[in-house]
Amino acid sequence: MEYLSKKRYDEIAAELNHLISVVYPEVREQVAETSAQGDRSENAGYREARRRQAKTISRIRFLQKVLDNSRVIDPEALPKDRVCLLSKVEFTNLSTNIRMKFEIVSPHEMNLEAGKISLKSPIGAALMGKKVGEIAEAQTPSGILRLRIESISF
Repeated sequence: MEYLSKKRYDEIAAELNHLISVVYPEVREQVAETSAQGDRSENAGYREARRRQAKTISRIRFLQKVLDNSRVIDPEALPKDRVCLLSKVEFTNLSTNIRMKFEIVSPHEMNLEAGKISLKSPIGAALMGKKVGEIAEAQTPSGILRLRIESISF
């Protein structure tokens, strides 16, 4: 079971709807047109259309599974005194004294450029459940990071 913000759930649902109602019919028609052009074994357009059709079907199935196995999280039901999903956490890396701020999100919402890290990432997992002032230890490929939580917001 994955938990998503309402915004991300709606984005995935909109993408799925677009793929089903717009993209897939276009691809299906393209396959039919290129198929009618003759010998399929030497028809590069047909092979490309079939590849695009397979990619579209694969993406549709993936998004359907994501939505089937996801629930929208109610931000009001989350604890406000500790790090949890949808928390914005400011912390200090104690070895470098560098402050960072990230929002803890589900893996489907992760976007480092937007300051969103997955709760399943080493840092996200280490921060989960911690309170302001506590130190989290994150096991990363480059070693153990000691992180002091400075603030939590929503």
